[in-house]
Parts: sequence; C-alpha cells; structure tokens
Amino acid sequence: MTLTVLVPDDFGVQALSQVDGVRPVRYVPGEPLPSGGMDAEVLIPRFLAGTDPREVFAQLPNLKLVQLLSAGAENFVGKVPDGVLLSTCRGAHGGSTAEWAIGALLAIYRDLLVFERARAEGRWDYHLTDTLQDKKVLVIGAGDLGEQLRRRLEPFDATATLVGRTARDGVHGRDELPELLPHFDAVVVFTPMTEETRHLVDAKFLAAMKDGAILVNGARGPVVDTDALLTELNSGRLRAALDVTDPEPLPDNHPLWTAPGLLLTPHVAGSCEGHTRRAYAVAVAEISRFAAGEEPRNLVRGDY
Repeated sequence: MTLTVLVPDDFGVQALSQVDGVRPVRYVPGEPLPSGGMDAEVLIPRFLAGTDPREVFAQLPNLKLVQLLSAGAENFVGKVPDGVLLSTCRGAHGGSTAEWAIGALLAIYRDLLVFERARAEGRWDYHLTDTLQDKKVLVIGAGDLGEQLRRRLEPFDATATLVGRTARDGVHGRDELPELLPHFDAVVVFTPMTEETRHLVDAKFLAAMKDGAILVNGARGPVVDTDALLTELNSGRLRAALDVTDPEPLPDNHPLWTAPGLLLTPHVAGSCEGHTRRAYAVAVAEISRFAAGEEPRNLVRGDY
C-alpha cells in the first residue's frame, strides 16, 4: 500500500521520494489541492498561522497524520480531527534555538551591544563586563530545547537546572518555581505554548527573580506577560532577551521597541542555514515509521 503525503515545498517532495511506500504530492497552501491530493493520508503543513487549519482538514477525508515542521504545535492542538495523529518536529530546531540563547546571554553579559553603539559613535568605551562563566541558569522546558541548552552552557563553565511540567530524575517540577527563581542569574523559557503556560511569566514570577537577573524567552510570546515584563525593564531591576513577543510582530510605537535592558530579535532563533534540511530529516523519519505501521515518536499527547 502506498501512503500519499501532501508536501508544501519541493525540498520535501525530494526528501520523501526516497522513502519506500510513500508518494509525495506537492501542494500550495491557500490554493486548491492538486489532483489526487484529497486522497492524502498525511499532511505536512507549511505555515497555517492566521488561518484555521480545519479548513484544510475538511478537504482530506482520509487524513490519518499531521506532521509538523516545527516543534511548536499550539496552532493545531484541539483542531486536528478525532482519530488523526499529530506529530511535531521535535529535535530539528533545538540546537539552533539553544545557540541563539547562548548568543543572547553572551551579548548581554559581555556588553556587545554597548560596545557596538560606542563604535558607531566613534567612542573607545573601555570597561569591565560581566561574564557567562559561573552563572546559574534556570531552564524552563526540559525537552529537546532544554537539553540542547544545558549541553551548550557547560563548556562556558555555567550550570543549567532544568524545570519540566512535572518533576522527574534530574528535572524539577514547575510547581517548584517560586522556590527556585530567587537563586538563578538567568531564566531561559523554552516551554511549549499551552493555556497552562500562557502568562506563566507574570508579575509574581518576575518579582521572584533575583535583582539583575536576565529573562530569556525563546518559547512563544504569550508565555510572558508583556506589561509585567515592561514594568521590570523600565525599573532597571531585570534585563531580558526576547526572540518572541506578544503581540507578534510588534506594532509601530510598541513600548518594547524602546525598553531599556532588552535584546530583541524577530523570531529567528531557529531560522538559520540548514533548518529546512533538519526539519525534513525529522519529518521523513516520522513518516517512515508511520508508513511501516509504527507509531511516530513525536506524537502530541493530551498533556502537551
């Protein structure tokens, strides 16, 4: 039996053409499905943010699996039809996102943006800086992203403590955050976006962080209460690095544009050379398992 897979780009078509028992069919999101596309059992979305994915699902009566190219599944949870599996691309972008977090922390601790402004103004601004060495970093999100960041922090002589939804060996539970937060120099948020994590980082969370600490958000914008963060940034008590914001993209004249102590990037932590190849390596492996009658490894469960 041949498994028909709707694929949103030529790279994916080529990658899946190498898989036995799989027939990739190229489609263009937003346009009518190609001939034979309505028979597809697997759908790989490209980018459905801003649209209702149920409009696509309604055209696919034989759909059995939705395979994402992203680790985040918040746009699909609760919208996939009953009986249809949902698999993420966990493992594809963790290294890139962890690399961004390291770069953000280094830029802040070593005053790289301060030195760049001085260079643009023609000033030789010699001064001592802070360092990532010996810093204690609390990482909220103990999946692929958290593990990738821990592995990258250790060569800098920094330590990482992981926090998951619930406690397990080597991982603290989220309910322990009030006791943990005051003891860390930086807090990196890599948690999935769910209703449970919306505004996880609120005024109470931020107030518990130690003076001078850095908040790094590489998850999703709504995980952080923007107004509460702005209060802390404007007071000068905390600093932050954000790759995601709420709202996103930021509208003109939003106060985050001019907030002090903030490093801001436009949701690019995972957007780097090779990201498509890495995403399809995971997607092909997941679909290969499904075609062979096995269960994909990155299935979204009820406690996503």
